Amino acid sequence: MIAVTPRPRRGREFLDDAERMDARVVRRSLGDVARANTLFGGTRAVIAELRRAVGGAAGEPLTLLDVGTGRGDIPAAATEWGHRRGIQLDTIGIERSESLARIAAERTMVMSADALHLPLADDSVDIAMCSQVLHHFERADAAAVLRELDRVARTRVIVSDLHRSWLAAGGIWLASFPLRFHPVSRHDGVVSVLRGFTRRELGELIEQAVGQRADVRYRLGFRVTASWTPAPA
Repeated sequence: MIAVTPRPRRGREFLDDAERMDARVVRRSLGDVARANTLFGGTRAVIAELRRAVGGAAGEPLTLLDVGTGRGDIPAAATEWGHRRGIQLDTIGIERSESLARIAAERTMVMSADALHLPLADDSVDIAMCSQVLHHFERADAAAVLRELDRVARTRVIVSDLHRSWLAAGGIWLASFPLRFHPVSRHDGVVSVLRGFTRRELGELIEQAVGQRADVRYRLGFRVTASWTPAPA
């Protein structure tokens, strides 16, 4: 009998080596990721956590840092969501390579930097987040990323990632054909799911990394989110 939740697998995603790939394939694959975020719940999961973090009242502008921003689609969606509610979100994206940063810069302000060593002061942004990024890292480095998010955030840290399951892996593989995803996106989508987290795993990783007990929730579209208030620096 096959378990519903497979064991975590590392695998290798093509976009992990984006600098070695054809620029046109990178751009198309990032576009596929952005579409998947829209269609399958990645964007909704982040917006749900932002809603809880900022409430509904308009006030002073808030800074939102998105580490591993990809195409910049989630900061763009967050900005639009805030605008509809009278909340000004000033977004900053982080990407590790200059080529990826240039693509993200079409949608948000962005800088090229290492997620393990963010070039930002302690408590320098209101909200720090990463979406579908943490699973790219080995456990020790994932913990380091969490500590960096916790260090730079003043009011809230948000982590959104994939809930690992065979159903999600099979679903993204099947959906990739009618959606005409690039083969790179199809491969990376399945590998991403199998590198994802259960709610317990993500909560334990956060507690071990930063000493905080996060609010961890499953979301529609095989997503899992975690958020917490960082301790003052």
